Amino acid sequence: MSRLAAPLILGLAGCAILVSLGIWQVQRLGWKQDLIARTEAMMASAPGPLPAEPIEETHEYTPVTVAGRIVEGELHALTTRRGSGPGFRVIAPFETEDGRRIMIDRGYVREVEKTAVRPLGEAELMGILHWPDERTFDTPANDVERNFWFARDVAEMAEVLEAEPVLVVVAEPAFDGAPEPLPITAAYHNRHLEYAVTWFGLALAWALMTVIWIRSRLV
Repeated sequence: MSRLAAPLILGLAGCAILVSLGIWQVQRLGWKQDLIARTEAMMASAPGPLPAEPIEETHEYTPVTVAGRIVEGELHALTTRRGSGPGFRVIAPFETEDGRRIMIDRGYVREVEKTAVRPLGEAELMGILHWPDERTFDTPANDVERNFWFARDVAEMAEVLEAEPVLVVVAEPAFDGAPEPLPITAAYHNRHLEYAVTWFGLALAWALMTVIWIRSRLV
């Protein structure tokens, strides 16, 4: 029996660790699904006024209404739209009635419309507060001089537009001929089911390897 002690101990310990990791991912899956459901319910709720000091941790995905004026100085963030191909999100400065200067994501324009003249002026808009997380390790740096943005970096865009680092993704165009608003979804990464299946699969493989090891000791 002493020959079986090592494989039994290692086999049981390994399986216990791998199964516990799988269970943890199942729990994370439930938490993430609940978070997404609550966020989607919040985005569907009635909009309120723009908070005095919006911050990502508290106000991400909050519906708001803003009244004021769309002014010159738009930025262009590379994107794509199904059925329309590559294009740009138009990020414009917006001066509110109470003297604030924020940013709005007006929506999508085709690549050939990048330099087109778009309507400006007084507007009352409804939208969602958003701090996009679009940058990965291989995302190129934004080309500010050419006005070619690979990611909507709110802080960097706000510095260029001399605005608050606040972005409202508009839900409806303010004027005819304005960019087409793009729907916003809760962009939470949710691969916990995949991770759980992986851990449980590794636990099964570990158990099979342990059985093979034990059988080899019995020969």
